[in-house]
Amino acid sequence: MERWDVVVVGGGPAGSAAALAARRSGAAVLVLDRADFPRDKVCGDGVAPEALDVLAGLGVDPAALTSGYPPVPRLSLRSPGGAVVGRDTHRPSSVVPREVLDARLLEAARAAGAEFRRSTVRAVVADADGVTVDGTVRAGVLVGADGAESVVRRALGLGANRPDRLALAIRGYAPALPGQGTTQVLVTTEQRWPAYAWSFPLGDGRANVGYGELVSGGATRAALVEGLHRLLPGVAPEGLRAHRLPLSTGRPRLPDGRVLLAGDAASLVNPLTGEGIFYAVLSGALAGAAWPAGADAGQRYREALRRRLGGHLRATRIASELSRWPRLMDAAVRAADVDQRVFDDVVALGLAEGRLTVRTVAATARRLVRGRD
Repeated sequence: MERWDVVVVGGGPAGSAAALAARRSGAAVLVLDRADFPRDKVCGDGVAPEALDVLAGLGVDPAALTSGYPPVPRLSLRSPGGAVVGRDTHRPSSVVPREVLDARLLEAARAAGAEFRRSTVRAVVADADGVTVDGTVRAGVLVGADGAESVVRRALGLGANRPDRLALAIRGYAPALPGQGTTQVLVTTEQRWPAYAWSFPLGDGRANVGYGELVSGGATRAALVEGLHRLLPGVAPEGLRAHRLPLSTGRPRLPDGRVLLAGDAASLVNPLTGEGIFYAVLSGALAGAAWPAGADAGQRYREALRRRLGGHLRATRIASELSRWPRLMDAAVRAADVDQRVFDDVVALGLAEGRLTVRTVAATARRLVRGRD
C-alpha cells in the first residue's frame, strides 16, 4: 500500500493551497482528483486580492496566476429597492476563468513537489494511525477539498446543508454589458429574495454572468434562467451550467482526527455573495499547515480556522439574516454610496474576512430611518 504524509482529495483552489502549505513543511503530498486539468468549474470566477495574498504567502506569484486577465478595480451593486452604489474597491480584484486559475494553481503545487493523480475517490476510512483511501493509499492526514458534493464529507457522516442554507446558481459566458468596462456588477432583487445576478468582466469583451438564489425558495433551472434574464436584460449567455453552494451558515463542526475539510466541502461559502475562492485558499492553507500534528491535526486546524475566520463568520451569519429584510439592504447600499469607508467595509464582509463595523451599522441605521431621502 502506498504511504503519503498528506493526501488531498480535490485539485481545485482549496486542494492546491493545502498541497502547497503541506509541502512548505516537508510533507510528501499526493493530490487526487476525478478530472484532469485544465477543466471547467462552475463559478463566478472573481478572485479577491485577499485570496492572492494567501497564495503569495505560499510562494505563488499572483501575477502569474492572473496573467492575461486585467485587474478589475470597480464594483457596482444595486439593492432590491433600486439603490445603486458604484465605487473603486480598496484594491482591484481579478476575474480569471476557473479552467485557467485552477490549472495554474495545481501546476504551482506540482512545481513545489506535490504529485497529482487522476482518481475518483469512493471510500475513505480513518483510524487512530492514519487514513486509507480506496484500500490502496495510506495517508497520515487527509484533506477533503472535493467540493459541494464531497465524498470525504459524507465519509465523516456529515450531511448536506438544509435548503435554507444552500444556494443554487447558474453561470455562463456572454458579451460584457454595455459600458461595463472593468466593473464587477451585482444586481439584487426582491423577487424570490434573497437572490442576485452578476456580470464579471474578463477583459476580452466577455463576462462571466450568472444568477443564484436559495434552494428553499424553490429554485429550479427554469427559474434561474428567468432570473438572469430579468435582472440582466439582453444578456445572451453560452454554456449555462448550474451548481450548488453550501453556505457557511450551514457549516458543520469540523471534526477532530486526521481527516480535514476545506473550501466548499466544509460549507465555506459566503452567504451574502456566494464567494468561495478566498475561503477555499485560506482554509486549504490552514489545513495543509496542520498536518504535522497527526492525530491532533483536526483540532489544530479547527482552532486555526476559528482564530482567522471565527469573528468574520459570525458577522456574515448575522448579516445574512438581516439582509433578508430588503429595506435594510437598500439602506446599506445608500450608506455605501455616500461613504467610501462603508463601501469598503461592505466589500470586505462579502468578499474577504471583514466584520460588521460600528461605522457601517450606524450609517445603515441612519439611512434606514431617513428612508430614501
